[in-house]
Amino acid sequence: MSIEHIVLAGGGHSHALLLRRWAMRPSFRPSCEITLVTRRSSTFYSGMLPGFISGHYARDQVEIDLRRLTELCNIALVIAEIIGLDLRDKKVVLSGRPPIGFDILSLDVGAETKFPSASRNLFDKKEIIPVRPLARALSFLEEQDKEALSSSPRPFRLIGGGLTGIEVALALRNRWPFRPLYIHTDQTKLISLFRRVLEISSLEIINSCDSIQGPALLCTGSKAPDWLGNSGLQVDSVGRVLTTNKLQVIGNNYIFASGDCGVLKDNPRPASGVWAVRAAEPLAKNIERLSKQKTLKKWYPQKDALKLIGYQSPSKDSFALAIFYGYKFGPYRFLWDLKKYIDLRFISLFDDLLTSKSKKSMLQQDGSCRGCGAKIPAEFLFDSLKKSGLSFINEEPKDAVEVGSAAMGRKLLQSVDGFPALVSDPWLNGRLTALHASSDLWASGANVISAQSVITLPLVHSELQKEFLVQTLSGIQSALKNQGATLIGGHTLEARTMPPKPYSLGIQISLSVNGSFKDESPPWLKGPLMKGDRLLISRPIGTGVLFAAAMRCEAKSSDIDNVLKQISLSQHQLMEELRFLEKDFSGSCPIHACTDITGFGLLGHLKEMLEFSNKKSRSSGEKTTVRASIVLSKIPAYKGSLEMFGKGIFSSLAPYNRQFWDLLDMQSVGLPMVSLELDNLNRKNRRYKHLMELIVDPQTCGPLLISCSEKFAERLVKLGKWHDIGYVN
Repeated sequence: MSIEHIVLAGGGHSHALLLRRWAMRPSFRPSCEITLVTRRSSTFYSGMLPGFISGHYARDQVEIDLRRLTELCNIALVIAEIIGLDLRDKKVVLSGRPPIGFDILSLDVGAETKFPSASRNLFDKKEIIPVRPLARALSFLEEQDKEALSSSPRPFRLIGGGLTGIEVALALRNRWPFRPLYIHTDQTKLISLFRRVLEISSLEIINSCDSIQGPALLCTGSKAPDWLGNSGLQVDSVGRVLTTNKLQVIGNNYIFASGDCGVLKDNPRPASGVWAVRAAEPLAKNIERLSKQKTLKKWYPQKDALKLIGYQSPSKDSFALAIFYGYKFGPYRFLWDLKKYIDLRFISLFDDLLTSKSKKSMLQQDGSCRGCGAKIPAEFLFDSLKKSGLSFINEEPKDAVEVGSAAMGRKLLQSVDGFPALVSDPWLNGRLTALHASSDLWASGANVISAQSVITLPLVHSELQKEFLVQTLSGIQSALKNQGATLIGGHTLEARTMPPKPYSLGIQISLSVNGSFKDESPPWLKGPLMKGDRLLISRPIGTGVLFAAAMRCEAKSSDIDNVLKQISLSQHQLMEELRFLEKDFSGSCPIHACTDITGFGLLGHLKEMLEFSNKKSRSSGEKTTVRASIVLSKIPAYKGSLEMFGKGIFSSLAPYNRQFWDLLDMQSVGLPMVSLELDNLNRKNRRYKHLMELIVDPQTCGPLLISCSEKFAERLVKLGKWHDIGYVN
């Protein structure tokens, strides 16, 4: 069997360590395409979770950055919810998008809270939340922080007296020193040592789980996700997938399982991070061996593991309890020191990786940007148009051009756009490319009705190409369908160069997008701007530098998550809202110009608008010149983007875009075409320098930029969807 695609389902401890192994030792990584599918781009280290809840650690100290790990070992990352497996066709079924095919699958999808049958009535209550999944539980605790600060806070309850319940209860006592805390459990099963510590920490123990009212956290044991058993895998009584000692799923030799979702049939161990960590190396080695058709090796896990439960006493001294082979120790300070040492040592394995040889070797790779950062520089483009006899294209630039008319005399517009893959997820990349291409029609005030694509696939195995094409086409269609449009045709090509790793980054998409107007409203052009107009943009900027930073493993995963979440949202509804609101201004259109901010950055596209306006003015015999003023402090930036400029990171297109700074030069034309209002910013200040870089940063799926009347601008700003960044004078 040819191994073309390995899918790692879930971002648990085993997979995190497996990725670290391949990042540190690239020769161990199987040579095929590898994809990590996970709900979040980071994962919590369970050993430090109680410390995070109690306030000992900050969030970034207890999270493992899966996005950076995948980038370091050239693995594709798909952020999606897994809802099942298709064992016959060997596919991972995802929510809201096409399934992903695999040749080898590894499951490390964690666990969920096990609801006791008597507590089924708690499911629908908003204030009684299971401790797993962790992300929801932590958000719930953050919401409860306000209640804890009130003069008479409601009691908070922990349901379950196992190790998890005890740890969380003690952590919450440190988090909320004065809030009444109750732990509901069977006292006859509660270890006397735990009972004593709970009582010292002013945690009231209640021997009942009946008629519990929130707020409360369920800590009643764990189970594997239901979809594992529902997919036809052999599971135990709590849904954990049964495996051999080679970590292969019983009856499915091409599937592995580890961590809290898997259990050795002949050597069962409890769901615990300890065994998930221990399983990482044998799991990695057996995946590597299977990919090369070699004999797999058995794993014999240790029989027990040291369990350390840390907490802080009322006197603020730190202690820990220990359990090992049934013996209970503590509370002792030295056990706390031991726990802290073990936890920090583990998390440092990943933190240190970012300054290791793996990172240094990655920084030596080609730093050319993707997405709109891969566009040709403006000077290069304009010179080429001139020498080709096509100067007219640049003399009156339009985001979309009229190509005919449809029923009822409606004008038809067309635009084209595309770029090399911005992200390693083919579905998301297809969606982003379609949204980016549609933006030219939105900037013209038109609705997208159809599109055609040209997709170049990397030079890989035909089955993998088919997988990439299905994902890409589905991603494109997801962006079009929501607008009432569809993909009506196109072409596919195969590249003639060796693909990068992951192979999915070798996908290139170009889209010809067609649109029309719903009524007789005139199209929006790049001008003419009118004096007194306000300049508004629809979303932050800074995508160019953030994705450049991501290529160098410098951007925070949360910052990339944030920007991807925003740019994957369609702006067609925003355009339709503008069209609806402008009808209230009878007699004259309040929107005098519109464009979208893409490869040339804010300043470059503002230049197009100004030049278009002034040429129109001169052609009509007017001698007035319009100029623009930008208030630097009002320009919204994506979180983390200014910080990246401070680290000396820029998009590969940014140096060429700096030519647009000439617009700010008073010496060139007497008065600057664009003036900057600095407020309290000093030109020697670092923030000023970073904002100067921001206005020439190339954007993918960037904001719309409109020039409109002051009255209309006030209305838009009140809606909370637009940012007023300057004016025309």
